Amino acid sequence: MNEIQVTKVGIVSCSGEEIPDGTLCRIACRKVLDALRPGETVTICLPLFIAGGEEERSFAAKYPTITVDGCEKLCTAKATEMLSGKPGKSLLVPEILKRHGLPAPTKLRHFGLEEEPAVKAVAEEITKAVDEVLAEA
Repeated sequence: MNEIQVTKVGIVSCSGEEIPDGTLCRIACRKVLDALRPGETVTICLPLFIAGGEEERSFAAKYPTITVDGCEKLCTAKATEMLSGKPGKSLLVPEILKRHGLPAPTKLRHFGLEEEPAVKAVAEEITKAVDEVLAEA
């Protein structure tokens, strides 16, 4: 039987636009996708995934996922587990910020230099999770 070598990880980001940590999730995920692990990661659009997007669900059924939630509601992790199975890793932004001794962002949009340490910390944790998931696959 041929085994598929896992070379990509799906990142499912919080889509909570009403909270600053949701914005932080999306910015940090884009940084990983575009700069830190391009070619090894793809984004899975949570609203489309929930609505029945075939490409998102097909990818998540074949490849591991990492969820990044902006709050303790864990919408991303719960939806991903329900629709495609347990994520390879689940990250929670408030916990990441606490571990790094960083304050939560207060802006909903237009992040700048003030928010850069938080973006960097979350992006680094996502990158670490990608590396761990690929190593385990």
